[in-house]
Amino acid sequence: MKPPKALESAWTAVGGLSAPGKMPCASWSVPAAECDTGSKLRKVAGSVCSVCYAQKGRYGFPNVQDALYRRLGAWKADRSAWRRGMTELIHHHARNGYWRWFDSGDLQGLPMLRDIAAVARATPQVRHWLPTKEIALVGRWLVSGATAPANLVIRASATMLDQDPAPFAELTGYASGSVASGATCPAPDQGGKCLDCRRCWHDKLVTYRKH
Repeated sequence: MKPPKALESAWTAVGGLSAPGKMPCASWSVPAAECDTGSKLRKVAGSVCSVCYAQKGRYGFPNVQDALYRRLGAWKADRSAWRRGMTELIHHHARNGYWRWFDSGDLQGLPMLRDIAAVARATPQVRHWLPTKEIALVGRWLVSGATAPANLVIRASATMLDQDPAPFAELTGYASGSVASGATCPAPDQGGKCLDCRRCWHDKLVTYRKH
């Protein structure tokens, strides 16, 4: 994925975007190896992170890993420039009204969550979906008095396969699980693609089958 010439500076400021084939939109992602909670769960048998899709397949290619670390480095280098660049790129690349955060990786602390919320507020015409296992971090943010923008769905992800997601829904209002409850992601029956489904951006509970 390459930017138009007019957006090259914004592209550099965010380290570039990803274009996951499943999604109806672009995304911004970081290395799964840098996940805080996920790195611990990877060592736990039966956890969803023990079978993490972002730790295999094309995500393991050197050029893909280089791109993921470049994005993380860009955010760390200049957060103000990152917020401006992300806002500009989302205005351009999310013309269908949807945006996905983290097709790989997860929140790198409260500053990143605050920056993503700021970008969502600056792009009110776009529906943002942020899946995360950093539930304690999100909890601290909410307890501090912060509120998520109305167009930002922070979807708390279940940690274990076949886990009841109810406790997570209580925290954020949106949850994912791996039990047959709520709306079920249809991608496995659609060649691994969202197609016209937008449940992840709207439904309170979405079940994802192991993939």
